[in-house]
Amino acid sequence: MIVRIMGEGQVRLADGHLADLNELDDELLAEMDKGDGPGFRRTLAALLTRVRELGEPVPDDSLEPSDLILPSADATLEEVRDLLSDDGLIPG
Repeated sequence: MIVRIMGEGQVRLADGHLADLNELDDELLAEMDKGDGPGFRRTLAALLTRVRELGEPVPDDSLEPSDLILPSADATLEEVRDLLSDDGLIPG
């Protein structure tokens, strides 16, 4: 799966990592529901860090469609709400 982090680029991520990322996604949703700004910021950073750790960067000159788009690290709570589906940022 190809994951785009807005403002950074793309990484190739094995589907087997989705369960790990879904835990962080669930935490992020809970913090957003509570309006927990500091928790939201901390969990978003952890989610993006984990994607970077688990993924392999896709070369900038490669044009691959993204299967998943994640917000940038400096995205606001409101901006992330606009990106959410019923499953959160990460489906499943």
